[in-house]
Amino acid sequence: MDRLDAMRLFTRVVDRRSFTQAAHDLDLPRSTATQVIQQLETRLGVRLLQRTTRTVRPTLDGEAYYRRCLAILDDIEDAEGAFLGAVPRGMLRIEVQGTIARHFLLPGIPHFLDQHPGIEISMSESDRWVDIVREGVDCVLRYGALPDSDLVARTVTMLDRITVAAPAYLARHGTPETPDDLARHQAVSLRSLTTGALTPFEFVRPHGVERIEVASPFSVTGTESYRDAVLLGLGLAQMPVFHIERDLAEGRLVRVLAEHPLPSAPISILYPRSRQLSPRVRLFIDWAVQRFTAQAG
Repeated sequence: MDRLDAMRLFTRVVDRRSFTQAAHDLDLPRSTATQVIQQLETRLGVRLLQRTTRTVRPTLDGEAYYRRCLAILDDIEDAEGAFLGAVPRGMLRIEVQGTIARHFLLPGIPHFLDQHPGIEISMSESDRWVDIVREGVDCVLRYGALPDSDLVARTVTMLDRITVAAPAYLARHGTPETPDDLARHQAVSLRSLTTGALTPFEFVRPHGVERIEVASPFSVTGTESYRDAVLLGLGLAQMPVFHIERDLAEGRLVRVLAEHPLPSAPISILYPRSRQLSPRVRLFIDWAVQRFTAQAG
């Protein structure tokens, strides 16, 4: 294995915190990966990795070498991609919430792959907060407010939201006329997989955004179950319009508190701050921005 391939392997081991996962990503035997890193440490005369039974972490020298390797590998990929005829290629690993994927991304994926045959996409669906580096993910698409992190977050579009309920719920509990009426109502709430907190109701006010806690006898962590629970009449909810357009048109859901608007919610693409974007990741992000802008518009 030449030096560049050894660098690629080393950075993957650091990213994945695992020889086994790194070897799997690069289609190598684990024994080969271990041997290559040992030879690398011998050649450099320093210990790059701290190994335990559960994880692998870079030493201080390893962290410095890791950052130099990232810069070198990114420069090489950019240099090769600058020549006429060079096309982005390789595996692109993305993580996205399922509802976003089905509505915005998947309909356009066949055309994207036709236009870029050198790229393969591995897409995972989840609502949880993903450790991009540890899990070997290139970028993540998320809806809503984001927790503080070291990731770069690029907003790709803003989605309108409204307050809704099923006719069956309104028949039992009445229709709220103002946000103050919510004290006598109940909501279906989304529960964060990261923090466990329930998402409050939000309304735009002259002084800013007002957040109201509404009694929630039923909460969920998935967006599809969230919609289904509201359709069953379990409570009020605040939802992005794209997710419930057909339900509104066919009368399964009714908009309430229409004179009290909600703040829009972002869809964001997140990626590591510590590294340059590879051509295939940049290409996907630019395509996703255009895709979301067109669809949301």
